[in-house]
Amino acid sequence: MEKQIKKYYIYVLLCEDRTLYTGFTTNVEKRFQTHKLGKGAKYTRSHRPIKILFQKQFPTKHDALSAEYAFKQLTRKQKLQYINNPDSFL
Repeated sequence: MEKQIKKYYIYVLLCEDRTLYTGFTTNVEKRFQTHKLGKGAKYTRSHRPIKILFQKQFPTKHDALSAEYAFKQLTRKQKLQYINNPDSFL
């Protein structure tokens, strides 16, 4: 039996109040549904997510967590620029 390789992602959600939420997961759609049900992060319980704006896969958990941290350091304007042109950043 072949071992399945895990995939790691960062993702950005657009919330009802137009704020952005960034997270890390191994399954973006499943995590999004968890947030929508109010069972995800504390932030998304009060800032309901409405759409997945962006997701990017990374080869290792370390790479994904590092990218998530770096993304969270950006300004909102920089985050939106990254979402529109991810190859120009990180």
